[in-house]
Amino acid sequence: MPFKVWIEAAINGPWGKSRQPGIPISTKDIVADGIASAKAGAAIVHLHVYDEATGQQKDDWQLYAAVIEGIRAKCDAIIYPTIPIAGSSYANGTMKTAQERYEHLEELAKRGLVEWAVVDPGSCNFARFEEVAKVRPGFVYQNPDDHFYEGMRICAAYSVHPSYAIYEPGFTRMGAASAKAMMKLPSPVYRFMFAEEFTFGFPPKPVHLDAHLTLLNEVAGGFPWMIAGLGVDIRPLIPSAVEREGHVRVGLEDMPWGASQTNQKLVEEAVTIIRKAGGEPASASDVREGMQASDMLHKRGKALG
Repeated sequence: MPFKVWIEAAINGPWGKSRQPGIPISTKDIVADGIASAKAGAAIVHLHVYDEATGQQKDDWQLYAAVIEGIRAKCDAIIYPTIPIAGSSYANGTMKTAQERYEHLEELAKRGLVEWAVVDPGSCNFARFEEVAKVRPGFVYQNPDDHFYEGMRICAAYSVHPSYAIYEPGFTRMGAASAKAMMKLPSPVYRFMFAEEFTFGFPPKPVHLDAHLTLLNEVAGGFPWMIAGLGVDIRPLIPSAVEREGHVRVGLEDMPWGASQTNQKLVEEAVTIIRKAGGEPASASDVREGMQASDMLHKRGKALG
């Protein structure tokens, strides 16, 4: 039987239309784009909501609820929100308290509207190579430990799976150690963040994927992982991910700025590449079954301690 590959569509991100013109920012357009991506083969949809008047990210739980419910009304998908990008002035990222930063997630979780959550186990310098060439500073994407633990607390309290963005190897180590320490936490997902336009992490090459997997297998073997990134076209790495029984994220959030593709087209192309590599796109039900199996492994690992 072909390996079931989870496809996540990251449909907009924090960039605004000035950086990524093709992204949806109105509630209506986000819903439509999420539905189109899901029907094209994405079992998971990740999104940011916006203040339509300013064109900036606005992490309001009611905006998220409207989008999540709008997509769910038309298709079955795992839909999950982002968090404010602390450290970045253009994405509603002025530093908040840990509770303020995750307030919208807890409100959604209370209402049973989220199955996954962004919980990033570390901070990272975000600089673009074009800025470095002009000796211009980027910014620090800030995830202090108290913020990380607040996200993890919510995930444990409401049975939400943390989706770790692994920008640097230490994120894997912190994520694994924290997950092991928290008895009620559902299994996390490790999302390896590759980059071409940004200086963090690895470029998207199989040898670097293997480096990520070697570390993951040492500290948390057997847990689900996927390839993703920012400022990167991840599609050439998809066959290597399928060969290693991993999962895939595509979408305009992750693509280099100014991308001409639509989210629907990126998902359709991912489906084609996955099938050519011998895999088969998973349904949302397949993903939920996979996460249940991962939860059992997670609990068994804690019991063995």
